[in-house]
Amino acid sequence: MRRIDLRKAQAARASTIRDINRQIVLNYVRDREPISRAEIARETDLQRSTISTIVEDLKSLGLIEEIGEGESTGGRRPTLLRLRAAGATAIGVDLTPSGTTVVASDLAGRVLAREELPRELGREKLVELISDSIHRLGAHGAEHGGAVEGVGVSLPGLVDPLNGRAIYIPYFEWRDWPVAQEIARATNLPVTIDNDANAAALAALWFGRPEITEARDFIMVLVAEGVGTGIVFDGQIYRGERGAAGEFGHMIVGAGTDAPVACSCGNRDCWEAFASGRAAVARYLRETAAGDGAAAAGLTLGEVVDRALAGERAAVRALTETAHYLGIGIS
Repeated sequence: MRRIDLRKAQAARASTIRDINRQIVLNYVRDREPISRAEIARETDLQRSTISTIVEDLKSLGLIEEIGEGESTGGRRPTLLRLRAAGATAIGVDLTPSGTTVVASDLAGRVLAREELPRELGREKLVELISDSIHRLGAHGAEHGGAVEGVGVSLPGLVDPLNGRAIYIPYFEWRDWPVAQEIARATNLPVTIDNDANAAALAALWFGRPEITEARDFIMVLVAEGVGTGIVFDGQIYRGERGAAGEFGHMIVGAGTDAPVACSCGNRDCWEAFASGRAAVARYLRETAAGDGAAAAGLTLGEVVDRALAGERAAVRALTETAHYLGIGIS
């Protein structure tokens, strides 16, 4: 049993318990729809009266809806519930070293609109750009029937989701930045932040293929400008000490070997330096003798993949070597 520091312990308030129970019921409807109140009660061990109260609350908010009756198992036919996908809009913000993507989606994860923002290192200007985009996309979501319920922000580095702070984002040299608070202040919306690999793992868990959504334990390896991992244990993100559980991109895999790029931390023997998207692009440019000139400008991993699929041998070799180092890190 874990020892609790009684000096810091706080009892859960009734409102907190209600919010937790409401999230549980909403997630059951989203994950198991169509589902009846009785099934939710059996699955969650919540009182049927509690389930009924929460369901009515969620219906009044436009988040779930009744869709008819199910098969009887001996008594009255149950009323089935499903998620009302258009009942609300969620905003996602993906901050990367090359730029920022802002999307509006419905509750089923379908993208309603998106905007690409230019790369911006200045915090105040970045918050302004993101806020303006959120207002534009929020208006688009409202036209489709759902007001914006909140904003989720993914960041390529160490974050503190509980307090909404970017602990250290090496690409931008951001340290201890209360990013969630600043975006919330600019938009008047609740804001949640997380590491990009954790966000990708959650997306796969909630909206991915059945073999992933039905899994309880898996590791997502995110290959982008860097390399990160999202770890899911028992259907939940495992964060570890200070949120660093998935920071495998900085483990040493190539000591004494010349990496094609430097890691975001500055070292050249990290997994990221050998297995990232930047590493694959650098290998391709080396293969084609493009160097760092005009031919390299704006080239992405996706474009290298497209060239490999089209049969370009230099692209195939670059991706094969990158995959080799990905395998070393995963093993």
